[in-house]
Amino acid sequence: MRLRTVVGVLLTAIMLFPVYWMVNVSLTRDRDMRRATLFPVHPTLDGYRAVLEQQLPYLGTSLLVALGTVAFTVLLAAPAGYSLAKLRPRGGGALGFAFLIAQMIPGIIMAMGFYAIYLNLGVLNSWPGLILADSTIAVPFAVLVFTAFMAAIPDELLQAAKTDGAGALRTFTAIVLPVSRNAVVTVSLFAFLWAWSDFVFASTLDGGGALRPITLGIYRYIGNNNQEWNAIMATAVVASIPATVLLVAAQRFVATGVTAGAVKE
Repeated sequence: MRLRTVVGVLLTAIMLFPVYWMVNVSLTRDRDMRRATLFPVHPTLDGYRAVLEQQLPYLGTSLLVALGTVAFTVLLAAPAGYSLAKLRPRGGGALGFAFLIAQMIPGIIMAMGFYAIYLNLGVLNSWPGLILADSTIAVPFAVLVFTAFMAAIPDELLQAAKTDGAGALRTFTAIVLPVSRNAVVTVSLFAFLWAWSDFVFASTLDGGGALRPITLGIYRYIGNNNQEWNAIMATAVVASIPATVLLVAAQRFVATGVTAGAVKE
């Protein structure tokens, strides 16, 4: 048992070391970057001051795009999952398989397709375009999660609502959605993380816009002859905080939401 504990602590330390190094570099002066030390020799908060002065608009755009992606994903995927799980439309099996295949398409290929479409529609460099693009990654996964979770909801519960006079829409909003809280949290979390960390769609579809996400804002500090590693790592630390907080807060819901439907009772 003691050996397992030691091995576990060691492996955890190895996995968390990149996070520590990111924080370490964010507190190191640019002139001290060549010194490979485990602690900052002369700690500085210049990188974090740069984030507050220059990166807040990018963080705001990322938050807007991420929340928009969450709302759009849940709005589309929850009814689709309910339909596939309980209403069983004709061709539902083929549609579910199509959602599975959609997750295998490389993002860069989708980005090129979106670029051609957005160019013709005149919606390049816009946050609604980014929300739509990011949602194409999140929706197929979300539909599969909702379908698996809602398939485990007892049919007797839905039949009781129908007996009371509730239609399909009323049953979905008043019964199915509240019961599917874990799935909603799981889908929302993954959709947020995908949109928050997106770089491919952002660089392809919004590289020259006024509202650019934080993944592009970091490039302000990268040049041909100079890289401001202090500010880069400080931005990375700040950008990691929302994702970390959400993961910690939602971990118990995610564990239930992801494994729902895996075991039949």
